[in-house]
Amino acid sequence: MAGRSVNKVILIGNLGQDPELKYTTSGQPVVKINLATNERWKDKNGDFQERTEWHHLVIWAKLAETASKYLNKGSSVYIEGRLQTSSWEDKEGKKQFRTEVIVQEMVMLGGRGAGQGAARAASAPASESGMPEPEFSAPSASGVEEEDLPF
Repeated sequence: MAGRSVNKVILIGNLGQDPELKYTTSGQPVVKINLATNERWKDKNGDFQERTEWHHLVIWAKLAETASKYLNKGSSVYIEGRLQTSSWEDKEGKKQFRTEVIVQEMVMLGGRGAGQGAARAASAPASESGMPEPEFSAPSASGVEEEDLPF
């Protein structure tokens, strides 16, 4: 399988805050938000343990508009997307990294924090291969500078 690779993420979790719709300097709608997933298990003493993992999501175009309209803090959501890591230098000149999930499909599940948008679904249009594609090419890590984003 030389030359083939897969970059696919599937998450089900709850939003950590209300989505805030913003626009890039070129006018593209974008929402950056955190999603919590929880893992629960019994330790060797039989006591339940729980760990929360936070995922940084980036939602573009119509999906961003849908998220800002129908989702709120605590909303349960199914996400499909791809991982993208960007890097930059902070004020002290130290290199920083951030891995984000670029959302390509989103299904609102309802449940805790579900507002009027529960059970609605939104996704990017599918290509001939059946894989969802964004409505426009989301900028790559090398194509967008931090100062281009309004947050």
